[in-house]
Amino acid sequence: MKARRVKGLDPAGELADNAERIIRTRLDELHSFMPRAADPAQVEALHDMRIAAKRLRYVLEITGPCFGPYAGKAIELTKALQDLLGEIHDCDVQLPDVAAFADELADADVVAVGSRAAGAEDLDPRLLARAPHRADYAGLAALTVYLRARRELLFARFLEAWEDAERKGFRARLEYAVSERSQPRPAQASSLPST
Repeated sequence: MKARRVKGLDPAGELADNAERIIRTRLDELHSFMPRAADPAQVEALHDMRIAAKRLRYVLEITGPCFGPYAGKAIELTKALQDLLGEIHDCDVQLPDVAAFADELADADVVAVGSRAAGAEDLDPRLLARAPHRADYAGLAALTVYLRARRELLFARFLEAWEDAERKGFRARLEYAVSERSQPRPAQASSLPST
């Protein structure tokens, strides 16, 4: 996923002003994946939302000290979202790999069983008992069930975390925090004796 372009950056400007623009853009980017990412079948939207969360988190970690205390809380929330989305993505990547591996084993067994039946009019079902990978299928099926169940659990946690963040005003509070600027300290009188 290509990052959104940040408009209005001023290389000669204040760090906090530029950081605010970047954070607002990254926050918009993160929110742009909802409601698509609320659909568990939208694997790509979930993955892209994870990347958007990572970008927001990193810019907050670097520039957070420029802003109010909520920036620190926003880092925690963004990291939690990123972690959940990353765990979901891991399941999304592993499930097709497990299926492909099961297909490879089945293909090898088809060849092995077929070669034992060479010249026969029909395939004797008892030949399946001698398939080289017959014991592996149950483990792969169990792993598939585990990954699917884990993904469902993680997805439910992601939705809960997102809804909780929305209910607590995550976006509005972060936008307010990055619009705050520290007040300049009053000049202190010099303690050096004058000459």
